[in-house]
Order: sequence, then structure tokens, then C-alpha cells
Amino acid sequence: MEEAEISYTNTLPEKADFFALFETTGWNKEYELSADELYRALDVSWHMIAAYDRDRLVGFGRVISDGVLHAFIVELIVLPEYQGQGIGGHILSQLTDRCKTYGIADIQLFCAKGKAGFYEKHGFVRRSADAPGMQLSRAIIPEPEKDR
Repeated sequence: MEEAEISYTNTLPEKADFFALFETTGWNKEYELSADELYRALDVSWHMIAAYDRDRLVGFGRVISDGVLHAFIVELIVLPEYQGQGIGGHILSQLTDRCKTYGIADIQLFCAKGKAGFYEKHGFVRRSADAPGMQLSRAIIPEPEKDR
């Protein structure tokens, strides 16, 4: 592979490009989202960073936030063949710097299985078993009742 020329932007990537990047994670096997649904989610993000090698989207991360107290980092993705080159760390740093600039005290994130070490290298710590926070798993959310 030719040496990467990575550039970063905080603009929304093209829908098809993000969908292709998202699909590399395997997460959509559970979510089963369309490109349009994913794009709507991106469009309401508080802040995002996209990484490009020339015109190819190779990395992405975004923050959902109230802009004051809470921030949640989601969809930090780097194409597998671009991992280990510092792209994910750069995206994460830009996202957390933006939160810190706004004085946000609570920055949380989802961590993909097996990736905790990456986040720990960047100052994140694992929650203890008795820490606050819970989750309503999509797998157990009941379907809404249909009108009878």
C-alpha cells in the first residue's frame, strides 16, 4: 500500500462512504440500519471528525453531547488496514479536546470488544462493576404494540 496522506475534517462524510466504513465493524449485524438511518444519526451529532486518505474515508468518530455536562463518544472507526497508524488516537484526541474546550466534565464512550487497551492508553478508565450507569439492550426492548 502506498504511504497514506491522512487529512482530518469535521464535516459530514458522504452517506455511502460512512455506510461502507460502518459495515467494516460488523456492528450492523445487530443494528440492521440502512445507510439513510445511519446518516440521520450522524447529522445530529454534536461534533465529528472524519479521516481521509486522499478522498477515501478511512476513519471516523463522533460525539453526542448536551454541550455542557455530558459527552458520549461513539462510532470511533478506523478501516482495518489503516489501524495502528495513529489515526484512531488522533480522532479520539480531537474529540476529547473539543469536549474539554467546552468544559464538559463527563466524557464517556462505548468500547468495542477487545479495544479497551487503546482507550486506556488515551486516559480512559474502565468503570467498576458498581459504577453508575446501565443499558437497555436492544435485544430485550419489547416491540411496541400495534394499534388494535
